[in-house]
Amino acid sequence: MTFFKPLLIAALCATALSAWADVNVGVTISATGPAASLGIPEKNTISLMPKTIGGQKINYIVLDDASDTTAAVNNTRKLIAENKVDVILGSTTTPASLAMIDVASEAQTPMISVAASARIIEPMDAKKKWVFKTPQNDIMMSLAIAEHMAANGVKTVGFIGFSDAYGEGWSQEFAKAAELKKIKIVANERYARSDTSVTGQALKLMSAKPDAVLVAGSGTPAALPQKTLKERGYTGKMYQTHGVANADFLRVGGKDVDGTFLPAGPVLVADQLPASNPVKKSALAYVAAYEAAYGKGTVSTFGAHAWDAGLLMSSAVPVALKKAQPGTPEFRAALRDALEQTKDVSGAHGVFNMTAADHLGLDQRARVMVKIENGAWKYQP
Repeated sequence: MTFFKPLLIAALCATALSAWADVNVGVTISATGPAASLGIPEKNTISLMPKTIGGQKINYIVLDDASDTTAAVNNTRKLIAENKVDVILGSTTTPASLAMIDVASEAQTPMISVAASARIIEPMDAKKKWVFKTPQNDIMMSLAIAEHMAANGVKTVGFIGFSDAYGEGWSQEFAKAAELKKIKIVANERYARSDTSVTGQALKLMSAKPDAVLVAGSGTPAALPQKTLKERGYTGKMYQTHGVANADFLRVGGKDVDGTFLPAGPVLVADQLPASNPVKKSALAYVAAYEAAYGKGTVSTFGAHAWDAGLLMSSAVPVALKKAQPGTPEFRAALRDALEQTKDVSGAHGVFNMTAADHLGLDQRARVMVKIENGAWKYQP
């Protein structure tokens, strides 16, 4: 009996520990507001994520920040202070994600953003060491656009983007890509996500007579400049960013966005990719899971960014569990370290290989060029 008593106590302690040692995942997503067409599929995807990882129950606490930066910060504070989360997923937009960095880093809680701008993780510093993201960087997609423009005879381009960190980031990165391909930017305009008219900006763009126009917006608000240019008679080539890759943009843009070129993650045209594409299998796995839950034709690239965040978490949590128990500072630090050591995780958008200097970890396998034809996405080999 003396021999078995310590074992019994240890077993009881282990049972008690497993009872409270769930992994808590805090999510703040823009399920309403101007970025809702991005945030809704992201929110839908959370329900498809694993309920257990490494034998531990996973609890998801999902909040809506309504596409508002202040609300995203408040949600992050609430999730950390009240829900004691081990990791933060979100938010949807670049401005919101940038604003959340201070809160996450102060609490030393890893954060995986589903917004695009490279500014979220670059330049690396003591705060951003806690931050990771899943969408392709704007320079990667800028290069894809510039290469396509150069190959199709575009010499001059007009740029119009959001008047926030998303538009500014694209303006800076596309300028670098355009210079590499000897393409001249002849006009550079801005508009707000909530604007209802961009007539003045469209007239300035048209007066510069560019061979092509690039709209650096996201979601349905990105359709406004293109529809205005079409109404005013612009006939040059049109390009958009990967920020429009969902069915809502096609619905709002209608025939006015037919013929548009954009770079996108492979998941957008997964069924059209050749069998040799290294991302096809993992991309189709997400498409199957999402459409089984929400119906055929409902999948979007934005939900896939959330899916990839879940895959990163699924890879890192078992590693962190070997070092500490969830709910502790030690576990959050171990989870951050494990995320940074992610290797060869195949997601819906690409293959992730993180390093201390690269908290995205995607390479050129994470982009394809797509054309909008008759209201549908068409892969451009």
